[in-house]
Amino acid sequence: MPAIARMVEADDLDLVISTVDVELIALSERREELAPAILAAPSADTLNTALDKMARRALRSDRPHPRTVLAGSDAAAVDWEFPVFAKPRQGAGSRGVRLVPDRAALDALPTDEGLIVQDFLPGEEYSVDVIADAAGNVIAAVPRTRARVDSGVAIAGRTVRDEELEETAAVIARAIGLVGVANVQLRRDRAGRAVLLEVNPRFPGALPLTIAAGVDIPSLVTDLFLGRELPVRVPFREVASVRFLEDVIVEVDDLLVSAHAGHQEEL
Repeated sequence: MPAIARMVEADDLDLVISTVDVELIALSERREELAPAILAAPSADTLNTALDKMARRALRSDRPHPRTVLAGSDAAAVDWEFPVFAKPRQGAGSRGVRLVPDRAALDALPTDEGLIVQDFLPGEEYSVDVIADAAGNVIAAVPRTRARVDSGVAIAGRTVRDEELEETAAVIARAIGLVGVANVQLRRDRAGRAVLLEVNPRFPGALPLTIAAGVDIPSLVTDLFLGRELPVRVPFREVASVRFLEDVIVEVDDLLVSAHAGHQEEL
């Protein structure tokens, strides 16, 4: 926090934005230390609810949620329809997520790693990028498919107009008291209903697709937290994207050297 505060002062910053889940709660609880800059993040209560998969069970929402219990005796007492999912209670990027095929594998799960067990959702997965204004009104909810995923980030997908997905994400955003941006991940259950999978209260990794579809979330978030008026609703269009690695070959003399780059120590 002192280091970030020094950056705020040195560069006369108006706004601080974190794109990393694990930093958000710590920042939100000490946001006054960033003054006069404003932290563009929801309240600590909203963040705690969104990032804790067990806390989300208590959301007052009419939208379906997967059954979620702690690994161990709680999970052993449930009559599951296998397979089921096990994942960290708090985590990101699909790290620590595993498919549990049967009762024996369920009983073998460790109970000291903060693991939870959830119903398996076999249908297609979607990410919905949501932004809510200062009063909690959702001004945009942009669903997109996750056709190909690498390390938890969609590298191929398209935006889709789907009233159920948009409204489900909006209901969840209102339930957690969202002000600002969140990425709501949904997956269809065995009955084909859109069910909550994750809530990430930060900029999503595939944000360029949402921007290209017409919802410039970084600009809207900036206006929101700097007190500027937002539109009542922001429409979007259906577009697709593919993310890929590109090797860029340049002449040695054209290389740019930065004092902040890791290679400086080697030099």
